Amino acid sequence: MEMAQAQYFRPHDLGSALKWLADNDARVAAGCTDLLASTESQRLTGNVLDVTAIQDLRGISKDDEYWRFGATTTWTDVIKSELPAAFDSLKLAAREVGSPQIQNAGTLAGNLCNASPAADGVPCWLTLYARVELVSTDSKRILPLQEFITGPRRTECAQNELVSAILVPHHASRGRSSFLKLGARKYLVISIAMVAVRLVEDAGTITDCAVSVGSCSAVATRLTKVEGAITGQRLSQLSLPNLQELVEATINPIDDLRSDARGRLAAACELTQRCISSLATDKVDVK
Repeated sequence: MEMAQAQYFRPHDLGSALKWLADNDARVAAGCTDLLASTESQRLTGNVLDVTAIQDLRGISKDDEYWRFGATTTWTDVIKSELPAAFDSLKLAAREVGSPQIQNAGTLAGNLCNASPAADGVPCWLTLYARVELVSTDSKRILPLQEFITGPRRTECAQNELVSAILVPHHASRGRSSFLKLGARKYLVISIAMVAVRLVEDAGTITDCAVSVGSCSAVATRLTKVEGAITGQRLSQLSLPNLQELVEATINPIDDLRSDARGRLAAACELTQRCISSLATDKVDVK
């Protein structure tokens, strides 16, 4: 019996892409910065749906409810965009995603769908209460990011679905944010630990905050106990004497070739403190 030949499809509209995906089991290709690196051959095998020609999937916009980041928006697009200070952490992370060539090609949705524990964007999106918009031929659904990524290399995206956008509710675009990561070297590095922090203040008092750590456990996670300890404090006098205890109560650091669990815990605590200090002293630089 003759086997069917693998197909490559590069549509220019979302409807055509979804219809083809409904009829074909395929891998979705966008920036390919992770997709090509993960294959063992010199070319992609099986059916491939290339979404890079669908203009409706790229760009940053704002409506009455959300800031909308199209699925194929690149990291360079984020760096060059005029965004509120709450998105500074995302801009800082964008500058840490590989090299400029990777930033030019890599897409926001690809970073999420790859679901790496060390994905630089995920902690930032978590502090922005990001939601993932998934579409198919007959439905659209929106999931909180923490429900979309279910584990290393695992997401809730069904075979017939595409991620069409990442959504940030307006209330999460308030305040200022920062991002830091630690690796074995300064550039082109997979993180040992990374932290994103977003703070909202009123008359010097922190009224809302979101703190997230990545590359320390199977999935990035919010440090809710740290958030609770920060909220209500004066930003200029912020003190977290039991920071390690608060972080340790939330994350379960992993051991791997890059670091052991003890090192990751220490790094997460230090990065959290530095992120908060940079916001307290207004020393976040996204240029």
